Amino acid sequence: MLETVIERKSGFDLTARSAFSKEDEKFSSRSVAAMLGRNTTPISHKKIADNYTIIKKIFKFQAVAGRISNQEKALLNKYDFGTLEYTTTDKMYQELELLRKWSESTDSDLRNDSDHIIEIRAKELKFLDTMGHSYISNEIYQGYTVLENYFIEISKYPIN
Repeated sequence: MLETVIERKSGFDLTARSAFSKEDEKFSSRSVAAMLGRNTTPISHKKIADNYTIIKKIFKFQAVAGRISNQEKALLNKYDFGTLEYTTTDKMYQELELLRKWSESTDSDLRNDSDHIIEIRAKELKFLDTMGHSYISNEIYQGYTVLENYFIEISKYPIN
């Protein structure tokens, strides 16, 4: 009797996933749910997320979505951020944490750069959605999924 209970219990793990986690995402300190639970989300991030989800819901990204400019790429390089198609999930979690902190900084230049970087990231995500993620060459670089989940979670317009 005790062995059958132990067998059933070993396949049942309540702490493996958060209620906010996606199907393939385990709850950890590096999940979107954990990041959202730590502190408040900046209003600029919510506006960009709302814009992203509305456009995705209405247009499904068949509209024109251009690549980032050299000036935008230079801003990303200034803070040692690569382009979105070559960003790992871990790197994207770190980057989102930094951008959230910088958005509430007392330094206005850092705050403005943070808001501009999140806009650049949204533009890159729209481009990748338009191209069907065909620019991503390796399964290691899945940072775009983290960014998309982040936008969907903080937006007030759900995507069904």
